[in-house]
Amino acid sequence: MLIQELHDIQAAAGATFAELTTAEIIPVTFGNDAAAIAATKQGAALCDRTHWGRIQISDSDRLRFLHNQSTNNFNILKPGQGCDTVFLTSTARTIDLATAYATEDAVILLVSANRRRQLLELLDRYIFPMDRVELTDLTDTTVAFTLLGPDSTQLLEKLGVSELENQPYATHKLINFAGMEVRVAVGSGLATPGYTLIASASDAARLWNELVKAGAVPMGDRIWEQLRIEQGRPAPDFELTDDYNPLEARLLNTISYDKGCYIGQETIARLNTYKGVKQELWGVQLSGAVEPGTLITIGEEKVGKLTSFTETESGFFGLAYIRTKAGGAGLKVQLGEIAGEVVNLPFLSL
Repeated sequence: MLIQELHDIQAAAGATFAELTTAEIIPVTFGNDAAAIAATKQGAALCDRTHWGRIQISDSDRLRFLHNQSTNNFNILKPGQGCDTVFLTSTARTIDLATAYATEDAVILLVSANRRRQLLELLDRYIFPMDRVELTDLTDTTVAFTLLGPDSTQLLEKLGVSELENQPYATHKLINFAGMEVRVAVGSGLATPGYTLIASASDAARLWNELVKAGAVPMGDRIWEQLRIEQGRPAPDFELTDDYNPLEARLLNTISYDKGCYIGQETIARLNTYKGVKQELWGVQLSGAVEPGTLITIGEEKVGKLTSFTETESGFFGLAYIRTKAGGAGLKVQLGEIAGEVVNLPFLSL
C-alpha cells in the first residue's frame, strides 16, 4: 500500500484508526480533539480525507457530459475553476454532494467515501458509444488532505504557495513544492475557511510531514464529523437519501436553473416554480442526547425528523428536516423528552 508510510506517521502522532473496508482505514482521532477544534478557529488543522473518492472524467465531451449528469453549470467552467454539484436520481432524490475541479484536460470530482462506487457505476451507465468521455478512479493512487482554519493561507505561504489567496471557492492550481506536485484548491468542504490538497499517494507521507512541520494540527475524522453537523453540511445516508431532494437540503448554490436538461431537472424545476418545498434542513440546539431518526414535534403535531447528532463544546446539536409551514430559526420543538431550538447553519448560508 502506497500510503502505509502515512499511516505509520499518523500512528506515531497518536492516531487511532477505524476500518471502512479492508483497504480503507481512517484516523478517527489523534487524541487531541480539543486542540484540533481550537486550530480550526484560530490556527490551521489538517484532516486526512483520503478515504473520500476521487473520480477523473477526461476526453473532449467531459464538461457536456457532467453538465447533463448533475445540478450545476459545467459548460461555463474554465480550467482552474470548480464548483459544488449534486448528483440526483431521475426523481431528483439526492445521491451525493460533490466538488468538481476543472483542469486543462479533465475534471476531478471529490465525492463522499460511501458514494464513490455508486457514482462510478452511474456515470459509466450514462456514457453512450458516441460520447468522448473517459472515467478513471484515482482514489487508490492519490491522497486528499484538507487544511481548516484562519491560518491556512499563512501556512501555505510558508511552503511557497500564495497564488490562491482571496480567490473564489474551488479555484485550484497544480503547484510544485518540495519536489511534489500538489493540486491546491480553495475551500475546506465545510464553512470553515481552508484549502483542499490532492497529491500522488507516493508523496502522502512527505506532504503530511511538511504541513505538520509548517504548523498544521492533525485532526481526526471524528472532529470533521462534529463540524459537519454543527455547520450543516448534509451527508449521504443521513441528510442525502431517497427521502430528500437538494432544495429540501438547501443546497441552493449547487443548482443552476437556466442550464437546460439534466437528470432530475424536471422535478427540481417544478418544485422551484410551484414553491413545492415542504420541508427544509435546519440545525437544532438540543437540551440532551437524541438518536437520529427521532421525530420532532410541536405539541401533538409532528413537524420533522432528526437526521444527525453530535456533542459539541457548547452542548448537544443535531441536523433535522423541519416542515416549512412550522417555521424556521427560533422555533421551539420537542424530541421526546428533549427540548430543542431550531437554528441557522453556516454551511447552508454560504
